[in-house]
Amino acid sequence: MHKIDFDLVEMTMDTMKYVIDRVSSTTTKIGKPKKAEELKALVGETVTEKGIGGEYAFKLWRKHLAGANVPVDHPRNLAFVPASPTRAAIMFDLVTAASSIHGAYWMEGAGGIFCENEAMRWMVSLTGLPEGAFGVFTSGGTAANLSAIVTAREYWRNSDAEHKSQKGLIITSIGAHSSVKAMAKVADIDVVLVDTEDCLEKEALQDAINALSPKEKRRLFAVVGTGGTTNAGIIDDLEGIAQVCEQENLWFHVDAAYGGGALMAQSVKHLFKGIDKADSITIDPHKWMFSPYDCGAVIYKNPELAKDAHSQEGSYLDIFKDEGAHGFNPTDYQIQLTRRVRGLPLWFSLAMHGTDKYKEAVERGIELAQIAGRLIEEMPHVELVRDPSLSCVLYRRIGWEPDDYTHWTYENHKSGFALVTPTKWKTGNTFETVSRFCFINPDTTEEDIRMILETMA
Repeated sequence: MHKIDFDLVEMTMDTMKYVIDRVSSTTTKIGKPKKAEELKALVGETVTEKGIGGEYAFKLWRKHLAGANVPVDHPRNLAFVPASPTRAAIMFDLVTAASSIHGAYWMEGAGGIFCENEAMRWMVSLTGLPEGAFGVFTSGGTAANLSAIVTAREYWRNSDAEHKSQKGLIITSIGAHSSVKAMAKVADIDVVLVDTEDCLEKEALQDAINALSPKEKRRLFAVVGTGGTTNAGIIDDLEGIAQVCEQENLWFHVDAAYGGGALMAQSVKHLFKGIDKADSITIDPHKWMFSPYDCGAVIYKNPELAKDAHSQEGSYLDIFKDEGAHGFNPTDYQIQLTRRVRGLPLWFSLAMHGTDKYKEAVERGIELAQIAGRLIEEMPHVELVRDPSLSCVLYRRIGWEPDDYTHWTYENHKSGFALVTPTKWKTGNTFETVSRFCFINPDTTEEDIRMILETMA
């Protein structure tokens, strides 16, 4: 398996041709899933004692398996939070894999970690955090949020001996990303949810804190605000939340996994006022910073607190702390020991294109949301649920029931035309099923949006 022969060289050429075709293509099919039984019937047994050969396995991938995926960078894939990695980032993701760099410690991965840190410095500069703030790349928003909250919890525990025997408590809103509740379960902490899917305001947060019992107040150690909700692109009152956190001596974490890219956009950056007062921030470059999956990031105002929480000990790791191995060790600042240098593709794309191009691409996503809002207002069969925010647009098809949205989604996807999925929006005490756009790909056009809306007529 590890020898170089003619078959390997030929397979390498086939692989590179596939990559070149994919990277240079402007007509990618949207793809659709098949049931596991269908795929099994098409490809048969692929993992066998003797192997089926690289050429045949690759043929199966191209003929049957590649098309059973939905490319996140298709211009009419507007579901969830899609992605649109630059071609430069995709190409350098290949270099990253081929270079076989272990990105946990400087001793092994100095060159790769240096490049990651160059990209990270630029990201930190967008937040306005004070000098000394820094961060690391993670597998995504969930890992970043978990790393931040574990750091906050350990800081809280170490601040008072009483806290070591208590189960921690955090506050966020129902509009926060699902990963906040997921990471709280992993960290074994409780979550109090403020009942608003719109902007979490200072007053509502203070009311939620005041409603806690004395025992619960002693367990409260952090607040999670959102810098661009996944559902609607809403930015919480970050300035107000920061003030409450300072008064109550609480850790302030901002989940800007999706919205963090908009810190580049002058048209909306003012909406993030207060993010510079956060103790930690999550941003996902694989969302609105045009990196390939998987690439998240967590940034700390005081990285040493993260190091205290996450640095691992073991006799086999002592060498990495030796004077001859001094340097920045990413593993010390987040939950993973083993890690790839997943920030490398972002660094290369930034170095190749410059940050101005990134700003233009983010502004285009915001512009597309405004265009969609205008088109919706012009069409008699649809209406806005709320004004577009960042690159998210919530809208309803007048007269439709929840099943109508689901049927419409599957019909458009089945035909290979578009993937736009429904969501729910809380109005009063009820949740209404509505449709949703999220624009990331600058190649999406006004005509794409118009055609999608017209399929609802």
